[in-house]
Amino acid sequence: MTEPLSRRLVAEALGSAFLLATVVGSSIMGAALSPGSAALALFVTSSSTGAMLAVLIWLFGPVSGAHLNPLVSLAFAAIGQLKWRDVAPYCLAQLAGFLIGIWAAHAMFELPILQLATVARTGPGHWLAEGIATFGLILVILGCVARTPTVVPAAVGLYIGAAYWFTASTAFANPAMTVIRAFTATPAGILPGHVAGFVIAEFAGAAAAIAAGRYFWPAAMPSAGAEALARGLPA
Repeated sequence: MTEPLSRRLVAEALGSAFLLATVVGSSIMGAALSPGSAALALFVTSSSTGAMLAVLIWLFGPVSGAHLNPLVSLAFAAIGQLKWRDVAPYCLAQLAGFLIGIWAAHAMFELPILQLATVARTGPGHWLAEGIATFGLILVILGCVARTPTVVPAAVGLYIGAAYWFTASTAFANPAMTVIRAFTATPAGILPGHVAGFVIAEFAGAAAAIAAGRYFWPAAMPSAGAEALARGLPA
């Protein structure tokens, strides 16, 4: 990437803030405007999140790649589109952005800024759902980058919008976002004690997607990088 690292990190933080503000804010709005209708509330959040993801990738993609997810940053490092030394700063910027976004959502709806989640999300079904959701997300990104990079924003937005509905976990598919969502008592939250199971499943799904990407698009997936991502180590 030609942009200086500082500019890329600001883009990652700002994009992450808008993304999680959308997730949390739309969950609050959906629950308030559709009391008793969980399906309508979920539609509000899924459509808002999918649309915002597409917009953010179109907006910040040319600056930072608009990863907005540590697993996407790892995947891009594995295929040579991000330097391994930049992965940790990207992840920290994403975490900071998500925290700002969740606080912004609380402030907009005049809720306490500091909160802890109360929503239980755990068990084999949820963990499997997170693994599948993350596998699909990383595979969609790798496949589109390898063959049709111009469709990445739309493809990612559509995939996440759909994954809200076909997964039991509502497709967090993002370990940094999962950690920060433990700090909201809104419907978008996850109990702090349930975070670890989600994160482990997400990393497992990403590693499987890297292996699948190496199989489907070997020219765009250097084997050494794929193996490094599967181990969680720098190439």
